[in-house]
Amino acid sequence: MDVELRQLRCLVAIVDEGTFTDAATALGVSQAAVSRTLASLERALGVRLLRRTSRQVTPTATGLRVLAHARRVLAEVDHLVREATSGHIQVRVGYAWAALGRHTLPFQRRWGATHPETELHLVRVNSPTAGLLEGMCDLAVVRRAPDDRRLDSAIVGLERRLCALAADDSLARRRSVRLADLSGRTLLVDRRTGTTTVDLWPPDSHPATEETHDVDDWLTVIVTGRCIGLTAESTAHQYRRPGVVYRPVRDAEPVAVRLIWWRDDPHPATQAVIELLVALYRPG
Repeated sequence: MDVELRQLRCLVAIVDEGTFTDAATALGVSQAAVSRTLASLERALGVRLLRRTSRQVTPTATGLRVLAHARRVLAEVDHLVREATSGHIQVRVGYAWAALGRHTLPFQRRWGATHPETELHLVRVNSPTAGLLEGMCDLAVVRRAPDDRRLDSAIVGLERRLCALAADDSLARRRSVRLADLSGRTLLVDRRTGTTTVDLWPPDSHPATEETHDVDDWLTVIVTGRCIGLTAESTAHQYRRPGVVYRPVRDAEPVAVRLIWWRDDPHPATQAVIELLVALYRPG
């Protein structure tokens, strides 16, 4: 069964215009061509779509259902064409755990003010490329360097590394902690997207680890006091949880925040996104 876009456009035009003659005018074809196109659509579907009298044309019950689907399909196709030809309709920015922390809202508002022609959508996808390889976004914010040669990246800022603890943990009374303070604890990590590995510690003082795959699950375990977590500063801004406190790890290297994109097919807004993020992360 082959259904063509021209057939769907013909059906919509007949219903919207009210007659075959007016539909032909709207489509820029002959009335005979409209009749043939509709007949071919009805044959392809094996159903009657319209009731025709000398005065009016009305959809059948099946025709109404097909018409609704046709409108959605045509709208999606029009959107696809506009996006493919302009590249400026929207830009989807993926992220895994935390987007940009305290910079998330300023990023959204400044982008809307300076680039009103391009809609910004933030998309949370817990994968190593935050949805880029999966086709769910055009650009992605990550905190680990990509190891795929098809991708390019730029560092847009740095974030402190923080320790997440249960509020009644003895270390929570301190203003900051050191890595050595954590070596005897159990560390909850996300090996797919997280920034923390036991390599932060000397080989003879690696902490025990457990694995998680979601920031909400991570927080749910940490609040019990059974595990601790290390994370980028953005997580503390974006995911506040009663019973969990965050303390700076003063001897841990900061986390680089990267924007990644397809090397051979960068979105037209890539450079503008980079410049805005760099400005937001710039000290002072």
